[in-house]
Amino acid sequence: MTPAPADLDLEFVSLDGTGIHTSELQFGTWRFGKENESGDVEIGEERAHELLDAYEAAGGRYIDTADVYGGGESEEWIGDWLADRDRERYTVASKIYWQIRDGDPNSLGTNRKNIRHRIEALLDRLGTDYVDVLYIHRWDDATDARELMKTLNGLVESGRVHYLGASTHRPNAWKVARANEIARAEGWEPFSVLQPRYNLVDREIEGDYLEFARTQGLAVCPWSPLGQGFLTGKYDRDEDLPEDSKIAGSSRFQESYLTPENFDVHDELDAVADEVDASPAQVALAWLSHRDGVTAPIVGARTVDQLAENLASAAIDLSDEQVERLTVAKPGPYEGL
Repeated sequence: MTPAPADLDLEFVSLDGTGIHTSELQFGTWRFGKENESGDVEIGEERAHELLDAYEAAGGRYIDTADVYGGGESEEWIGDWLADRDRERYTVASKIYWQIRDGDPNSLGTNRKNIRHRIEALLDRLGTDYVDVLYIHRWDDATDARELMKTLNGLVESGRVHYLGASTHRPNAWKVARANEIARAEGWEPFSVLQPRYNLVDREIEGDYLEFARTQGLAVCPWSPLGQGFLTGKYDRDEDLPEDSKIAGSSRFQESYLTPENFDVHDELDAVADEVDASPAQVALAWLSHRDGVTAPIVGARTVDQLAENLASAAIDLSDEQVERLTVAKPGPYEGL
Protein backbone atom coordinates (compact mmCIF):
# COMPACT_ATOMS: atom_id res chain seq x y z
CA MET A 1 0.00 0.00 0.00
CA THR A 2 1.37 3.40 -0.99
CA PRO A 3 1.91 5.72 1.99
CA ALA A 4 -0.07 8.94 2.15
CA PRO A 5 1.97 12.03 1.21
CA ALA A 6 2.07 13.18 4.83
CA ASP A 7 3.74 9.88 5.77
CA LEU A 8 6.57 10.45 3.30
CA ASP A 9 9.68 12.47 4.03
CA LEU A 10 11.56 13.61 0.96
CA GLU A 11 15.16 14.50 1.59
CA PHE A 12 17.13 17.47 0.29
CA VAL A 13 20.04 16.99 -2.09
CA SER A 14 22.62 19.47 -3.31
CA LEU A 15 21.84 21.20 -6.59
CA ASP A 16 25.52 20.69 -7.30
CA GLY A 17 27.47 23.84 -8.13
CA THR A 18 24.69 26.27 -7.19
CA GLY A 19 25.21 25.79 -3.46
CA ILE A 20 21.47 25.46 -2.84
CA HIS A 21 19.52 22.30 -2.05
CA THR A 22 16.61 20.73 -3.88
CA SER A 23 14.10 18.04 -3.04
CA GLU A 24 15.28 14.59 -4.14
CA LEU A 25 12.21 14.46 -6.38
CA GLN A 26 11.11 17.68 -8.06
CA PHE A 27 7.46 18.33 -8.91
CA GLY A 28 6.69 19.01 -12.57
CA THR A 29 3.52 20.94 -13.39
CA TRP A 30 3.30 20.53 -17.17
CA ARG A 31 -0.23 19.14 -16.91
CA PHE A 32 -1.61 22.13 -15.04
CA GLY A 33 -4.16 23.78 -17.35
CA LYS A 34 -3.27 21.43 -20.23
CA GLU A 35 -6.13 20.62 -22.60
CA ASN A 36 -6.52 17.11 -23.98
CA GLU A 37 -7.64 16.27 -27.50
CA SER A 38 -11.29 16.67 -26.44
CA GLY A 39 -10.65 20.18 -25.17
CA ASP A 40 -11.02 19.19 -21.52
CA VAL A 41 -8.49 20.50 -19.02
CA GLU A 42 -6.48 17.61 -17.55
CA ILE A 43 -5.76 19.37 -14.26
CA GLY A 44 -7.75 22.42 -13.17
CA GLU A 45 -6.81 24.91 -10.49
CA GLU A 46 -8.45 23.05 -7.60
CA ARG A 47 -6.70 19.77 -8.46
CA ALA A 48 -3.44 21.64 -9.05
CA HIS A 49 -3.56 23.04 -5.53
CA GLU A 50 -4.39 19.60 -4.12
CA LEU A 51 -1.30 18.19 -5.84
CA LEU A 52 0.88 21.02 -4.56
CA ASP A 53 -0.50 20.43 -1.06
CA ALA A 54 0.35 16.72 -1.32
CA TYR A 55 3.86 17.43 -2.58
CA GLU A 56 4.40 19.89 0.26
CA ALA A 57 3.06 17.39 2.80
CA ALA A 58 5.63 14.86 1.58
CA GLY A 59 8.40 17.36 2.24
CA GLY A 60 8.76 18.54 -1.37
CA ARG A 61 9.94 22.09 -1.96
CA TYR A 62 11.02 22.26 -5.64
CA ILE A 63 8.35 23.27 -8.18
CA ASP A 64 9.10 23.15 -11.91
CA THR A 65 6.96 24.98 -14.46
CA ALA A 66 7.20 26.90 -17.76
CA ASP A 67 5.51 29.96 -19.15
CA VAL A 68 3.74 27.90 -21.84
CA TYR A 69 2.27 25.27 -19.49
CA GLY A 70 -1.48 25.71 -19.66
CA GLY A 71 -1.01 28.96 -21.56
CA GLY A 72 0.42 30.54 -18.41
CA GLU A 73 -2.18 29.12 -16.03
CA SER A 74 0.34 26.76 -14.43
CA GLU A 75 2.39 29.74 -13.26
CA GLU A 76 -0.71 31.64 -12.15
CA TRP A 77 -1.98 28.74 -10.05
CA ILE A 78 1.42 28.18 -8.49
CA GLY A 79 1.59 31.88 -7.70
CA ASP A 80 -1.83 31.79 -6.03
CA TRP A 81 -0.76 28.77 -3.98
CA LEU A 82 2.52 30.37 -2.93
CA ALA A 83 0.77 33.58 -1.88
CA ASP A 84 -0.25 31.95 1.41
CA ARG A 85 3.22 30.58 2.10
CA ASP A 86 6.75 31.69 2.86
CA ARG A 87 8.20 32.07 -0.64
CA GLU A 88 11.75 31.64 0.63
CA ARG A 89 11.07 28.03 1.63
CA TYR A 90 10.41 26.97 -1.98
CA THR A 91 12.57 26.65 -5.05
CA VAL A 92 10.66 27.67 -8.18
CA ALA A 93 11.94 27.07 -11.70
CA SER A 94 10.41 28.21 -14.98
CA LYS A 95 11.35 28.12 -18.66
CA ILE A 96 11.32 30.35 -21.74
CA TYR A 97 11.44 29.48 -25.44
CA TRP A 98 8.23 28.36 -27.18
CA GLN A 99 6.21 30.79 -29.29
CA ILE A 100 3.47 32.56 -27.36
CA ARG A 101 1.94 34.88 -29.99
CA ASP A 102 0.74 33.72 -33.41
CA GLY A 103 2.29 35.63 -36.26
CA ASP A 104 5.09 37.05 -34.12
CA PRO A 105 8.38 35.24 -34.81
CA ASN A 106 10.11 37.28 -32.11
CA SER A 107 7.98 35.54 -29.47
CA LEU A 108 9.80 32.28 -30.23
CA GLY A 109 13.29 31.50 -29.00
CA THR A 110 15.80 33.09 -26.67
CA ASN A 111 16.48 36.43 -28.33
CA ARG A 112 16.95 39.36 -25.93
CA LYS A 113 13.62 40.99 -26.79
CA ASN A 114 11.69 37.81 -26.08
CA ILE A 115 13.52 36.93 -22.86
CA ARG A 116 13.16 40.40 -21.35
CA HIS A 117 9.46 40.56 -22.14
CA ARG A 118 8.69 37.08 -20.90
CA ILE A 119 10.61 37.22 -17.62
CA GLU A 120 8.46 40.15 -16.53
CA ALA A 121 5.26 38.35 -17.53
CA LEU A 122 6.13 35.08 -15.80
CA LEU A 123 7.19 36.82 -12.58
CA ASP A 124 3.85 38.64 -12.58
CA ARG A 125 1.95 35.36 -12.99
CA LEU A 126 3.96 33.71 -10.23
CA GLY A 127 3.45 36.71 -7.96
CA THR A 128 7.13 36.83 -7.06
CA ASP A 129 10.14 39.07 -7.60
CA TYR A 130 12.40 36.25 -8.78
CA VAL A 131 12.67 32.66 -9.94
CA ASP A 132 15.32 30.44 -8.45
CA VAL A 133 16.16 28.76 -11.75
CA LEU A 134 15.38 30.03 -15.24
CA TYR A 135 15.76 27.48 -18.02
CA ILE A 136 15.93 28.00 -21.73
CA HIS A 137 13.25 25.52 -22.80
CA ARG A 138 15.10 24.44 -25.94
CA TRP A 139 18.34 25.48 -27.60
CA ASP A 140 17.85 28.39 -30.02
CA ASP A 141 20.45 28.21 -32.79
CA ALA A 142 19.16 31.51 -34.20
CA THR A 143 20.48 33.41 -31.17
CA ASP A 144 24.23 33.87 -30.80
CA ALA A 145 25.59 32.18 -27.68
CA ARG A 146 27.31 35.36 -26.51
CA GLU A 147 24.09 37.35 -26.91
CA LEU A 148 22.17 34.69 -24.99
CA MET A 149 24.57 34.51 -22.05
CA LYS A 150 24.88 38.30 -21.80
CA THR A 151 21.09 38.63 -21.68
CA LEU A 152 20.70 35.88 -19.08
CA ASN A 153 23.51 37.32 -16.97
CA GLY A 154 21.63 40.61 -16.90
CA LEU A 155 18.64 38.84 -15.35
CA VAL A 156 20.87 37.35 -12.66
CA GLU A 157 22.52 40.68 -11.89
CA SER A 158 19.09 42.33 -11.63
CA GLY A 159 18.02 39.77 -9.00
CA ARG A 160 15.10 38.46 -11.05
CA VAL A 161 16.85 35.11 -11.60
CA HIS A 162 19.20 33.26 -9.25
CA TYR A 163 20.54 30.42 -11.43
CA LEU A 164 20.46 29.45 -15.09
CA GLY A 165 19.53 26.13 -16.67
CA ALA A 166 19.14 24.46 -20.06
CA SER A 167 16.18 22.15 -20.69
CA THR A 168 16.86 20.33 -23.93
CA HIS A 169 15.29 17.66 -26.10
CA ARG A 170 18.49 16.67 -27.89
CA PRO A 171 21.57 16.37 -25.67
CA ASN A 172 24.11 18.72 -27.23
CA ALA A 173 26.79 18.99 -24.58
CA TRP A 174 29.08 21.05 -26.78
CA LYS A 175 26.53 23.87 -27.02
CA VAL A 176 26.29 24.17 -23.25
CA ALA A 177 30.07 23.90 -22.96
CA ARG A 178 30.61 26.69 -25.47
CA ALA A 179 28.04 28.97 -23.81
CA ASN A 180 29.57 28.40 -20.38
CA GLU A 181 33.06 29.02 -21.72
CA ILE A 182 31.91 32.38 -23.07
CA ALA A 183 30.14 33.25 -19.82
CA ARG A 184 33.12 32.43 -17.61
CA ALA A 185 35.52 34.33 -19.86
CA GLU A 186 33.33 37.41 -19.52
CA GLY A 187 32.62 36.98 -15.82
CA TRP A 188 28.97 36.21 -16.51
CA GLU A 189 26.70 33.63 -14.88
CA PRO A 190 27.01 30.20 -16.59
CA PHE A 191 24.43 27.45 -16.85
CA SER A 192 24.36 25.48 -13.57
CA VAL A 193 21.49 23.05 -14.15
CA LEU A 194 20.68 20.73 -17.05
CA GLN A 195 17.26 19.22 -17.72
CA PRO A 196 17.48 16.40 -20.28
CA ARG A 197 15.12 13.54 -21.09
CA TYR A 198 16.36 10.41 -19.32
CA ASN A 199 14.78 7.14 -18.23
CA LEU A 200 15.30 3.38 -18.48
CA VAL A 201 14.57 3.32 -22.22
CA ASP A 202 15.71 6.84 -23.21
CA ARG A 203 19.43 6.60 -22.54
CA GLU A 204 21.01 8.94 -25.07
CA ILE A 205 22.55 11.22 -22.43
CA GLU A 206 24.76 8.36 -21.23
CA GLY A 207 27.10 9.38 -24.01
CA ASP A 208 29.13 12.55 -23.56
CA TYR A 209 26.29 14.61 -22.05
CA LEU A 210 26.10 12.97 -18.62
CA GLU A 211 29.86 12.69 -18.34
CA PHE A 212 30.17 16.36 -19.30
CA ALA A 213 27.74 17.32 -16.53
CA ARG A 214 29.62 15.22 -13.96
CA THR A 215 33.02 16.66 -14.80
CA GLN A 216 31.74 20.24 -14.90
CA GLY A 217 29.77 19.99 -11.66
CA LEU A 218 26.41 20.67 -13.31
CA ALA A 219 23.15 19.48 -11.76
CA VAL A 220 21.10 17.05 -13.87
CA CYS A 221 17.32 17.00 -13.31
CA PRO A 222 15.76 14.64 -15.88
CA TRP A 223 12.29 15.06 -17.34
CA SER A 224 10.11 12.21 -18.65
CA PRO A 225 11.47 9.77 -16.04
CA LEU A 226 8.70 7.28 -16.88
CA GLY A 227 9.01 7.45 -20.66
CA GLN A 228 5.69 9.24 -21.19
CA GLY A 229 3.96 6.58 -19.13
CA PHE A 230 5.50 3.55 -20.84
CA LEU A 231 7.38 2.52 -17.69
CA THR A 232 4.25 2.56 -15.52
CA GLY A 233 3.14 -0.83 -16.84
CA LYS A 234 -0.02 0.40 -18.54
CA TYR A 235 0.96 -1.04 -21.94
CA ASP A 236 1.23 -4.72 -22.89
CA ARG A 237 3.14 -6.07 -25.86
CA ASP A 238 0.43 -8.67 -26.52
CA GLU A 239 -2.58 -6.37 -26.31
CA ASP A 240 -3.93 -3.71 -28.65
CA LEU A 241 -4.04 -0.16 -27.38
CA PRO A 242 -7.42 0.92 -26.00
CA GLU A 243 -9.26 3.03 -28.55
CA ASP A 244 -9.70 5.82 -26.01
CA SER A 245 -6.00 5.84 -25.15
CA LYS A 246 -4.44 9.23 -25.82
CA ILE A 247 -1.55 7.58 -27.66
CA ALA A 248 -3.63 5.14 -29.75
CA GLY A 249 -3.32 7.52 -32.68
CA SER A 250 0.23 8.61 -31.94
CA SER A 251 2.54 6.81 -34.33
CA ARG A 252 5.53 8.67 -32.90
CA PHE A 253 4.90 7.33 -29.39
CA GLN A 254 4.35 3.81 -30.66
CA GLU A 255 7.50 3.87 -32.79
CA SER A 256 9.57 5.35 -29.95
CA TYR A 257 8.34 3.29 -27.02
CA LEU A 258 6.19 0.31 -28.01
CA THR A 259 9.10 -1.67 -29.42
CA PRO A 260 10.19 -5.27 -28.69
CA GLU A 261 13.45 -3.95 -27.26
CA ASN A 262 11.66 -1.65 -24.81
CA PHE A 263 9.20 -4.35 -23.77
CA ASP A 264 12.21 -6.53 -22.93
CA VAL A 265 13.35 -3.76 -20.59
CA HIS A 266 9.87 -3.67 -19.10
CA ASP A 267 9.96 -7.41 -18.45
CA GLU A 268 13.05 -6.92 -16.28
CA LEU A 269 11.42 -3.90 -14.64
CA ASP A 270 8.37 -5.99 -13.75
CA ALA A 271 10.58 -8.72 -12.30
CA VAL A 272 12.46 -6.31 -10.04
CA ALA A 273 9.20 -4.63 -9.02
CA ASP A 274 7.86 -8.00 -7.86
CA GLU A 275 11.05 -8.64 -5.88
CA VAL A 276 10.86 -5.37 -3.94
CA ASP A 277 7.04 -5.26 -3.69
CA ALA A 278 6.74 -2.00 -5.60
CA SER A 279 5.15 -0.76 -8.81
CA PRO A 280 7.09 -0.61 -12.08
CA ALA A 281 6.90 3.19 -11.97
CA GLN A 282 8.44 3.28 -8.50
CA VAL A 283 11.30 1.01 -9.50
CA ALA A 284 11.97 3.01 -12.68
CA LEU A 285 12.17 6.20 -10.60
CA ALA A 286 14.36 4.55 -7.97
CA TRP A 287 16.78 3.37 -10.68
CA LEU A 288 16.98 6.86 -12.15
CA SER A 289 17.40 8.61 -8.80
CA HIS A 290 20.47 6.54 -8.03
CA ARG A 291 22.21 6.95 -11.39
CA ASP A 292 25.63 8.51 -11.09
CA GLY A 293 25.36 12.14 -12.15
CA VAL A 294 21.60 12.48 -11.65
CA THR A 295 20.63 15.14 -9.11
CA ALA A 296 16.84 14.88 -8.88
CA PRO A 297 14.24 13.58 -11.38
CA ILE A 298 11.14 15.62 -12.14
CA VAL A 299 7.90 13.76 -11.43
CA GLY A 300 4.33 14.69 -12.23
CA ALA A 301 0.89 13.18 -11.76
CA ARG A 302 -2.78 13.65 -12.58
CA THR A 303 -4.03 12.61 -9.14
CA VAL A 304 -2.86 12.75 -5.56
CA ASP A 305 -2.69 8.94 -5.48
CA GLN A 306 -0.42 8.89 -8.54
CA LEU A 307 1.80 11.54 -7.02
CA ALA A 308 2.03 9.65 -3.73
CA GLU A 309 3.01 6.49 -5.63
CA ASN A 310 5.75 8.33 -7.50
CA LEU A 311 7.10 10.09 -4.42
CA ALA A 312 7.19 6.81 -2.48
CA SER A 313 9.90 5.65 -4.89
CA ALA A 314 12.37 7.67 -2.81
CA ALA A 315 12.14 5.02 -0.09
CA ILE A 316 12.83 2.04 -2.37
CA ASP A 317 16.21 0.40 -1.88
CA LEU A 318 17.47 -1.50 -4.91
CA SER A 319 20.40 -3.88 -4.63
CA ASP A 320 23.45 -3.42 -6.82
CA GLU A 321 22.48 -6.60 -8.65
CA GLN A 322 18.97 -5.29 -9.37
CA VAL A 323 20.32 -1.96 -10.58
CA GLU A 324 22.73 -3.75 -12.90
CA ARG A 325 19.99 -5.96 -14.34
CA LEU A 326 17.89 -2.92 -15.15
CA THR A 327 20.84 -1.03 -16.57
CA VAL A 328 21.91 -3.75 -18.99
CA ALA A 329 18.36 -4.66 -20.02
CA LYS A 330 18.69 -2.22 -22.91
CA PRO A 331 22.10 -2.83 -24.51
CA GLY A 332 24.26 0.18 -25.35
CA PRO A 333 26.83 1.26 -26.01
CA TYR A 334 25.95 4.55 -24.36
CA GLU A 335 29.06 5.55 -22.42
CA GLY A 336 31.56 7.33 -24.59
CA LEU A 337 29.21 7.81 -27.54
